[in-house]
Amino acid sequence: MVEPHIFSLALPEIILAVGSMALLMIGVFLGEQSTRIVTSLSVALLALTAIVVMSMDAEGITFGGAFIVDGFARFLKVLALVASALAILMAVGYVRKERFERFEFPVLIVISTLGMMMMISANDLISVYLGLELTSLASYVVAAIHRDDAKSSEAGMKYFVLGALSSGMLLYGASLVYGFTGHTEFGAIAASISAAGGSSVGLVFGLVFLLAGIAFKVSAVPFHMWTPDVYEGSPTPVTAFFAAAPKVAAMAVFVRVVIDAFAPVGTDWQQIVSFMAIASMALGSFAAIGQRNIKRLMAYSSIGHMGFALVGLAAGSETGVQGVLIYLATYVAMTAGGFACILAMRRNGVMTETIDDLAGLSRTNKTMAFFLAMIMFSLAGIPPFAGFFAKYFVFVAAIEQGLVALAVIGVLTSVVGAYYYLRIIKVMYFDEPAPAFEKTPVELSVVLWATGLFTVFFVVVAGPISSAAAAAAKTLF
Repeated sequence: MVEPHIFSLALPEIILAVGSMALLMIGVFLGEQSTRIVTSLSVALLALTAIVVMSMDAEGITFGGAFIVDGFARFLKVLALVASALAILMAVGYVRKERFERFEFPVLIVISTLGMMMMISANDLISVYLGLELTSLASYVVAAIHRDDAKSSEAGMKYFVLGALSSGMLLYGASLVYGFTGHTEFGAIAASISAAGGSSVGLVFGLVFLLAGIAFKVSAVPFHMWTPDVYEGSPTPVTAFFAAAPKVAAMAVFVRVVIDAFAPVGTDWQQIVSFMAIASMALGSFAAIGQRNIKRLMAYSSIGHMGFALVGLAAGSETGVQGVLIYLATYVAMTAGGFACILAMRRNGVMTETIDDLAGLSRTNKTMAFFLAMIMFSLAGIPPFAGFFAKYFVFVAAIEQGLVALAVIGVLTSVVGAYYYLRIIKVMYFDEPAPAFEKTPVELSVVLWATGLFTVFFVVVAGPISSAAAAAAKTLF
């Protein structure tokens, strides 16, 4: 028997699945010359899906309790779709100049995004794993898609090996949770734990392994080891994709698992999440100080920022989840803008990746220098930019729940992290100019202007985004 609303609730996923198969057929029949057509259609498909998600008003649980659609899911699905579309858009000029135009690239990102949509709507440990693997398998391929580049192949292999390990940990944790509760559906797990009067040693072990598998996907310490090498080795548009979209989906799973399934044992998972948050913020702030490669620096930066987002989750409150959602929205914009600038760092036909290559940029490309400086200020959490408000919301949520020490550590690590962001600004504005970069491609200019203006004038849209995040968070409680 078909459940009511089954197709209307899963309409965005159905559109992406059918669309990705159609794009694959177009690519196969038209050959390599179809790359630009497939790329344009992929962006259009992601935009269409985002519009469908935003226009949906149906909510509910379907597929036997495995798939849930609510305000929380819709908010994060739009974020993931926007991040994926920006990654494809930013790759247009790069793949042409690096001579590895392949129609498979945008199709794989669309398929990976489909997996993310499933993760965000997962209401069951099995559907979490299915979405996670669909996302990961496509991601392993795009990391190594530049087959003529040894670093890209190495990045794909490292990501695959460590990703398989993390999936194994997640599966082992899920099997332990199932063994001790008799359920895989989140609501049933919570009810079973409540009926048992709390957690057992075996259940805590299952929870630890489950969170370890998810932590790998968000690059939280101590499961961050793949991030710097994969970010540096992957083609830069792929790095931009990894830095934003999959983090949104994995954080959605993180929130749903602890809030929906393990709410009765909040003290157990709060300790784990708090440790991950502190370790991620500290490592992200201190390890980036000595970096000279800007992609590696952004890798450590993303580790730190996931730590800040976990501060909101550690609060375990509605305000905390609202803070996480606002943080993810600003993080996607800042990351996309930062990588648009990194992709524009091309000199004499060759990509440059060191911070020193930005020397004197304010005198050779004023627009790019200005927006990159504003994004760096925002990443550092300096008011009145978007990053300041993001940190403000998660720290307030932590303080409201009595986690004052966690908020203080967050503020202190923000101060340390500000050093390497401000160093980039200093290099751009005060060092002797290096030779000018090539003209910035149109698609990168569009992304840079859009994300840069969002970051600078976030205070204008802070109200609507905060209200949307609050409404999304409310659906979980």
